[in-house]
Amino acid sequence: MKVEENYVDGKADTSLVSRPLHNCRGVKGSLIITLHSYKGGTGKTLLSVNLAMIFADKGKRVCLLDLDLRAPSLSSTFNNKNKYWVNDYLNKACKIDSILTDCTPNYIKEGRLFVGLADPSTAAIREISSKDRKWGLEALCRLLSLKNSLLKDMDFDYVIFDSSPGLQYSSINAIVAADMVLVVTSIDKSDVEGTQRMIHDLYDLYEKKTGIIVNKVPQTILSGRTHIKLDTHQLPIVDLIPCSCDVLRSGGEYLFLFEKTEHPVTQILRRIATKIEQF
Repeated sequence: MKVEENYVDGKADTSLVSRPLHNCRGVKGSLIITLHSYKGGTGKTLLSVNLAMIFADKGKRVCLLDLDLRAPSLSSTFNNKNKYWVNDYLNKACKIDSILTDCTPNYIKEGRLFVGLADPSTAAIREISSKDRKWGLEALCRLLSLKNSLLKDMDFDYVIFDSSPGLQYSSINAIVAADMVLVVTSIDKSDVEGTQRMIHDLYDLYEKKTGIIVNKVPQTILSGRTHIKLDTHQLPIVDLIPCSCDVLRSGGEYLFLFEKTEHPVTQILRRIATKIEQF
């Protein structure tokens, strides 16, 4: 990938990928990471789950929260063993530890993964859609308080927010509360154009430490035979993830990396995790 005036063209440029971000870590070197996208269908949730699993596999204490309140999907992968949801925490109905379930797989020996799920019921989604700006500000305060409750008191190394796409209150809150944001985009023209506008209008405003992950990239682009242009506004490209039929054939199995340990997509996901550790 050649880089010309902040435009991505072709295959990965290591100088841009490896460009360091300023130190953005919170309590004791721990980190809150938000994965965000302009539109749905970019693979944001798949990346959120797999990165959480990779960090846990590295021996870290990880908390994964579903903040895509209008279209929750983590409940299709994890079971909620509590009576409370992320919605309840944001509504001040419970404390943060009441929504967390230990979802650490048996094959992870040292690290731990705790998951907080959003309520997938139609009634809950309808209720969230009716919330006003005042509620959004109160919910932001609840998210900001997680820097103490999760990072300091509960000693998590990484907290990962799987946010809603676009510019909803919930997604903006997830960005504001994070130490780092990873923006996931595909090569779809509308996605690229929307991501460029969002980067310019939103991330410049909040001045967040931000990296871009381009997902579902065809081999013709990776090999340089065809090209895309993405104005990154000086933001680093964390990595390019190839479009993989194997991922599609897995039927949405988010724990793909532990079933296909040597797969190129798995190797790239682990590489992304290493880059995050170095930020």
